[in-house]
Amino acid sequence: MNLLNTFGYIDPSVMTYAIQAGAGIVIAIGAFIGLYIRRAKKKVNKKLGIDENKHKEVESDNIKIK
Repeated sequence: MNLLNTFGYIDPSVMTYAIQAGAGIVIAIGAFIGLYIRRAKKKVNKKLGIDENKHKEVESDNIKIK
């Protein structure tokens, strides 16, 4: 049985692509988790009757021109 030594060359552009793919996966997972948490929080607040906008000030959109 002959064992062959094989050598490979990884081009720097391939590593850059791999890093971008990994970062994209991490960002996508983070966005998915963020959306899931926001939806779950909204459902819990609705069931408990909690209003997040209770103490917020809202300005009117009226514009007065003299």
